[in-house]
Amino acid sequence: MSKIKTLLLLLLIYIGTPTANANETDSISTDNIRLSLLTCAPGNPIYTLFGHTAIRYENPDKGIDAVFNYGLFRFDAPNFIMRFSLGETDYELGIESFERFKWEYTYFGREVWQQELNLSPKEKRNLIALLEENARPENRVYRYNFFYDNCATRPRDKIEESIDGKVIFEPFDEQTNAKTFRDIIYQHTRNNPWSRFGMDFCVGSEADRPITDRQMMFAPFYLQVAFATAQIEDVNGMRNLVSDSSQVVEVDKDIDGDETGWGEAIGDILTPIRCALLLFIVVTFATIYGIKHKKGLWGIDLVLFAAAGISGCVIAFLALFSSHPAVSSNYLLFVFHPGQLLFLPFIIYAVRKRRRSWYLLFNLVVLTLFIVLFPLIPQRINLAIVPLALCLLIRSLSNIILTYKKK
Repeated sequence: MSKIKTLLLLLLIYIGTPTANANETDSISTDNIRLSLLTCAPGNPIYTLFGHTAIRYENPDKGIDAVFNYGLFRFDAPNFIMRFSLGETDYELGIESFERFKWEYTYFGREVWQQELNLSPKEKRNLIALLEENARPENRVYRYNFFYDNCATRPRDKIEESIDGKVIFEPFDEQTNAKTFRDIIYQHTRNNPWSRFGMDFCVGSEADRPITDRQMMFAPFYLQVAFATAQIEDVNGMRNLVSDSSQVVEVDKDIDGDETGWGEAIGDILTPIRCALLLFIVVTFATIYGIKHKKGLWGIDLVLFAAAGISGCVIAFLALFSSHPAVSSNYLLFVFHPGQLLFLPFIIYAVRKRRRSWYLLFNLVVLTLFIVLFPLIPQRINLAIVPLALCLLIRSLSNIILTYKKK
């Protein structure tokens, strides 16, 4: 019996020894491994305006220098525009060499910053395992959400998941702090007025509600700032989340010719507010001419109310059917709504026959209230909307004036 116990003891020692050696080897092998958060500067296309985030994995012993990128999508996917509008866009995790990644961002003139993560050997293995598991074909696709689940929030969540402890983020200071999603949108569209106008058009009052510091990290640069001061709290105490920061892609701004092209120059001149004001002036003078000569000018009404109705259908579709969290409760529906298109035949008939339109009278009241109460609306409205609303208001008023004089 004692011999059996002795054999079992030797067997256990034999089994346990390789395990200890394996752990020691793994610990040593992680010394040269570096895992870093990459933050990329914004670009010119609208889907690059907010920058980008990725994770870099370096293992010189195995010749690995790869980038895990959660921002891959396909324009040629079936019904891409429709699915994007409905909030059903699928993004996926891709892996590419850092050299290719660096070449791409250098080519497009976008700077990249690197923050090396201060992880323990076990945490490094955890993160590598999470990324490799996530990169499997059956796991790499995820349902993208612009504010809550995107290329910045995914790396943050995976890094937090790999840590044996808790990541503590410092509150943003007043200079960095943004209060709403729209504030962050405005920060990233400062030099892109048409992109800002389009986002303001589609995004409703939900984007104007105060958000938390964590929610602000949907934007890559806010995530970069948060990581710079974050700390890891575990059984051993506190340590910085980031051990070193550097810039890995530098761009010479003086040789960037994209900013001096004719397209940029025209875009700087023909801003949404200037175009809207120009349209307002043209419509105003045309309306004065029509009233003076007792002409309805129904062609102008056809274009204006059709455009307003089609725009309203887009806003209503997003508000009713899209799963995007910030496109509902859009107060622009008081100006642009499907009724403008639905009642268009009656509007044109009334203008052509010089008959009073009760719909245009109702429209006049609603638009007047919208403009008068504009400062009190709990949604930040793009200023270019005001001249557009005035155009519809003037055309509604024109019908009432002409039919009143007629009687």
